[in-house]
Formats: sequence, structure tokens, C-alpha cells
Amino acid sequence: MREYFFVGLVTAVVTYLLVPPVRAFALRIGAAPEVRERDVHKVPTPRLGGLAMFGGMAAGLLAASHLPWVGSALNLEQSGQTTPALLAAGGLIVVTGFLDDWLGMDALVKLGGQVAAGGLLVYYGVSLRSLPLPESMGGNVFLDTNLQAVMTILVVVVAINAVNFVDGLDGLAAGIVGIAAMATLVYSMVLSQDQQQTRINLTAVVAALLVGMCLGFLPHNFNPAKIFMGDTGSMLIGLVLATSLVTITSSVPTTALDVNRFALVLPLLPLAVVVLPLTDLIMAVIRRTSEGLSPFAPDRGHLHHRLLDIGHSHRRSVLIMYAWTFIFAFTIVGLSLEGVPLILFPLISVVAVAVLVVLSRPKGRKGAHAADRAENPPASHHRATTG
Repeated sequence: MREYFFVGLVTAVVTYLLVPPVRAFALRIGAAPEVRERDVHKVPTPRLGGLAMFGGMAAGLLAASHLPWVGSALNLEQSGQTTPALLAAGGLIVVTGFLDDWLGMDALVKLGGQVAAGGLLVYYGVSLRSLPLPESMGGNVFLDTNLQAVMTILVVVVAINAVNFVDGLDGLAAGIVGIAAMATLVYSMVLSQDQQQTRINLTAVVAALLVGMCLGFLPHNFNPAKIFMGDTGSMLIGLVLATSLVTITSSVPTTALDVNRFALVLPLLPLAVVVLPLTDLIMAVIRRTSEGLSPFAPDRGHLHHRLLDIGHSHRRSVLIMYAWTFIFAFTIVGLSLEGVPLILFPLISVVAVAVLVVLSRPKGRKGAHAADRAENPPASHHRATTG
């Protein structure tokens, strides 16, 4: 546990210290574009915060490689070449995001960068190798090489875009992904007590890195933000989140699933605890296509926009979504460790999503929202990854 904490601490400290020089660099090259009509913030704010997060991740990986427990987790043969995989795939996604944040980039080119990053994970052996099922249902379903590649790339693309869709208020994406990573870290650490020297230990390392990246960036990004992570950062943390999903899904033994029925869905924990951005992503696609628009066309219909429109302040909207994510994520973790019936998972998910949607329904309080924004102009942004 201490080594996971140390890795997260190193990542957080390096990320935090790198933000000021990255901000100065972003301002120098003009990576602080003018405010657009759909933006929430009112003042041009530099992007490229993801460069600092990548530096923090690299430092955390370097520290981890010199520790006995987490270092062995990174070097397990069954785990693939995790360190070069994260550095290569992360480096590619950061370059893609950097060019988009600075110069702008076509949606298909960005999508190509995401697919290529997923391909690099597969190349270095960090792929979705099996789908866990209890012995009573036939045991693990092992995927062939081609299906491993397709499924891994699909997870990467979905996770990246889900995170980017929720990146619309100061500190929102970093906070929600950080909470998701904390829940994943807790679950994987508990499971690793009985499954030592397995891929589940790698999941804990990746989750610790992600927690550190988000915590180190948040002090600079919480309202009023001094810098945005931009596509550079949102795509990077989406990639790391996808990596934790890929590794944990192939890590849970079938014996554990027979003992704890709820663990059947917990290999999808990273996906479950970011149900909020996934819900936002699905709702946005439905909303836009029903209006005859591209699924990737930007608009102001996201959940965070709705919270602002019903009168919540910028900070309160973010804190509401933090609280919702924390309660949902750690409820899922707690119930999984208790071994409750599987049927509770979809029921809890449906109720939780319904509560969030009801909370974000417009109620004619736009005047209050306008007054709040006049007093405390927010400084965030929304920029769709593929639009």
C-alpha cells in the first residue's frame, strides 16, 4: 500500500510543479484561443495542461520501476511491457492533443490518433485478453489475437471520448476521473491481497498514477482555472483510465467470481464509476442525431450546462457531480466487497442515472444562473474530442 501511495505522490508533485512552466509555454505560443459561443468560460485561458500530466505520469512510472513490489507488477510477463506502452501510447495521444489545442485538428485525424494509441497498447502486450465469467457459466472467455486488438482499441476510444465529453467545467474531468481512479485503486488493492503477483497489481499501479495526475493538476484547474488540460490532458487521462479497465478486466479469477457474484461486473469498475461521462456521451449522441446534426457537433446540452442553467453556481455544479460520482463509485465498491446479488448492480445504476438526469432538468432558473455568472464569471471550457 505504501508503494502505491508513493507512486501517486510522486506523480502528483511532479504534475503540480510542471503546470506553471507549461502554462507560460502555452501563453507564449498562443494556445489560449478566444472564447466561443458554446464555451462556459468568459476569459481566454491557456490549454495544454496535459503536458504537465504526462510529465507527472512519466515520473511516477520511473519511481515505480525502482520499487520492489510495484516494480515487479510492471514487469510481470503476463502484464506486457506496461511502462513503454504507457509512454508510447501516452506520448502519441499527447502530441495529437497538443496539435489540436494549439492549431486545431480534423475530427477524423484525432480519432486516428486515438486508434493508433490503442494499437500501441496492444503492440506492447497491454490488451484485453479475456472476459471473466464464473465457472458455472463456463469460466473465462479468452479472446483471440485479432479480437483482443479490436476490443482494446474500442475501450480506448470510448474512454477517451467519454472523459472529453464531461470536460466542460473547471476541475470537472480531473475530479471525476480522479474519483474513479481512487475507487479502482481501492478495489484492486483489496483483491490483490488474495491474488498476489497477478495483473491486478498492475491495475493498482495504473490507478495510483491516474490519481496522482488528477490531484496534481486540480489545484491549478479548479474554479477559477488558471489553465485547462485541453484535449492534451483529457485524452491522456482517458487513455490511462482505459488501461486500468483493460488490465482489471483480464485479472479477476473465476474462483473469485463464484464466491462473490457481484464481482462478475466489477472487472468493469473503471467503466462503471465513470457512468456519468458515459451517460453524457450517449445523451449527446442521441440529442444531436435527433436534430439532424453530427454526433460530434458541439453544443450546450451537456449535464454540466443543465446544472448551470437551473441556477447552480459554477463551483456548486462541479461539487454536485463530484459527490454523485463519489457516492456511486464507492457504493459499487462496497457492495462488491460484501458480495451482494448481481441484480443490484443494474438497479443501482438505473436509479443513480435517473437521479442525475432529474437533478439536471431545467426549471426556469436561468435568471438566477445569469446573476451568478455576472458576479463570478466561470473560467472553464468545453471542447469535444472529435468535434
